[in-house]
Amino acid sequence: MTPEEWTYLAVLLFSIPIGFVFKRGGHQVKQFGGAAVGLFLTLVTCNIHTLHSLVTILGTWVILSLSPWSCHYLTLGWTFSYLLFFRTVTFFGLPAPTPFTNAVQLLLTLKMVSLANEVQEISRAKKQDVTSFAKGPAIGLMPSVPGLGSILCYSYCYVGLMTGPFYRYRTHLDWLQQPDSQAIPSWRPLVARARLVPVYGLLFLGASRLFPLEYVRSEAFAARALPFRLFYMVPVFFVFRMRFYVAWLCAECACIAAAFGAYPTAARTRPGGGPTVHCPSAEEGAPGAAPPEYDYETIKNIDPYGTDFCVRVREGMRYWNMSVQWWLAQYIYKTAPFRSYVMRSGWTMLISAYWHGLHPGYYLSFLTIPLCLAAEGAMEAGLRGRRGAAPEPDRSWGAWVHWFLKMRAYDYMCMGFVLLELGATLRYWRSVYFCVHIGALALLLLGRALPRPAAQEPHREGGAGGAPRPGPLGAGE
Repeated sequence: MTPEEWTYLAVLLFSIPIGFVFKRGGHQVKQFGGAAVGLFLTLVTCNIHTLHSLVTILGTWVILSLSPWSCHYLTLGWTFSYLLFFRTVTFFGLPAPTPFTNAVQLLLTLKMVSLANEVQEISRAKKQDVTSFAKGPAIGLMPSVPGLGSILCYSYCYVGLMTGPFYRYRTHLDWLQQPDSQAIPSWRPLVARARLVPVYGLLFLGASRLFPLEYVRSEAFAARALPFRLFYMVPVFFVFRMRFYVAWLCAECACIAAAFGAYPTAARTRPGGGPTVHCPSAEEGAPGAAPPEYDYETIKNIDPYGTDFCVRVREGMRYWNMSVQWWLAQYIYKTAPFRSYVMRSGWTMLISAYWHGLHPGYYLSFLTIPLCLAAEGAMEAGLRGRRGAAPEPDRSWGAWVHWFLKMRAYDYMCMGFVLLELGATLRYWRSVYFCVHIGALALLLLGRALPRPAAQEPHREGGAGGAPRPGPLGAGE
């Protein structure tokens, strides 16, 4: 592990026990204490570069103050433009930000865009003299436009500061206003989420030692046989997954310890977005009613089993970085300037690559996903047409083949994500003969060439093969 990774781990482990302290606190303790801890961690890890986050927050506050009725796209433009400046500061003679500053800036960008969206909706509702939101109080937006102090507390709250999960301002506000935090369970859900963290950590340490990434860049690796070069991307992606499993599960545990993001299960919460249906509070419930059961789906960011064993490419994205997937679904995919599912996914992947950074490897990897999605959709539509209306036979072998191809596609794309440089990524992909690109293109053409009965023509909003999809990157709409 690098020194930066040890620091990330220390911050995450520190955040878990302190969460139990904040769980016992009241509104002001949570709001100002949580922000104070987060600001302290930011100053320690980012030093003078903390100014980047402060400038982003102040710029957003100015936009919200001057144009609350149309602040969403203005904030999106402001924060993403500042990301470009942030990543090119060395061209202006300024010192390069630390990796921790980059992590804070990434999550802050998501928060500011989401906050602007909530402010815009409540401002338009008030302008139209709407007295209540149609979705009900539990799933409505903030009760009022927050001031600069509240925005700073939301931005610097230690929960999810560097590793996520992303959460909306309303989720933060609901945490501050919990009527009885002590009635919300923490220990049992925390242990349930943390029980495999040591296993993932040991697997990460062992696999990264046996299969170092730097070996891929060496001349010795280029001289190895094709089967070995193909195989090596499997453990590289395995190490990549284990690292994030540990980080995100620890981040979720920090939320659970503080009862952050806890909602009644009846609220049917979604990662990142929060409740989707109105759920009466304890005060609104019938006298003598049993206390509600709670879950932490709002701050759930990773499903390791789903990531590893789901069958489809689009399902793989649904279980990975789940709160950010919701953000991309809500603010990028839904407003994409295309109707086609594949094109909208491609646009979303382009924005996601830009959000991650300027390294060419991000773009090469993310923009390979639409091709895989198109191939997957075309093959599913083509095979569905060949089966016609007959009962579906047991196709467990087909599901395993699909799963195998999905995992190899992610192995392949992961190499661009970790190698980062254009030359290194293309050099590796060339060494395995661009197998996933060529294979996906072949499957796309084959799927479209398969005959389909007239009654089985795919109904879709747009995109390659299949029925309307449930959201960008499988995140749902």
